[in-house]
Amino acid sequence: MSVPRLDRYRPNVGLMLIGPGRRVFVGHRPGMPADLAWQMPQGGIDKGETPIEAACRELGEEVGTTKALLLRESREWLAYDVPKAASPKFWKGKWRGQRQKWFALAFTGSDADIDIAAHGDEFDAWRWVPAGELVGLIVEFKRPVYEAVVKEFADLVS
Repeated sequence: MSVPRLDRYRPNVGLMLIGPGRRVFVGHRPGMPADLAWQMPQGGIDKGETPIEAACRELGEEVGTTKALLLRESREWLAYDVPKAASPKFWKGKWRGQRQKWFALAFTGSDADIDIAAHGDEFDAWRWVPAGELVGLIVEFKRPVYEAVVKEFADLVS
């Protein structure tokens, strides 16, 4: 995927947290339709923060653990446009969408180490799913990115 103008896309990271049986962590976004409310952790890159630093911070904030080992970083930035109706009000039209650097991480803890309520309310439920189910769980506008991530990290989850 190519990104036409990087300055119109909010810098972001995505995390493919790989757990037992090579299944992938997904969290349920509150207030979203049940069938398309599941996603892998993701979040913005703060000013002065590197993508890997943001990935580590987001892991702690959204999953509530830091028990993971870095396996791989995506070769390229992947981007998606956010439909105007879904664009956060706090963006105030600044961003067209998000560009993401993805990280594959091996979860080294147990389910008891996951605490999605540790730092807020990003997710209201979570589960482990086979990588082949990921694309069908995400909203349509993010599907091409999920397809690319699953393809790039396929050897880690098959």
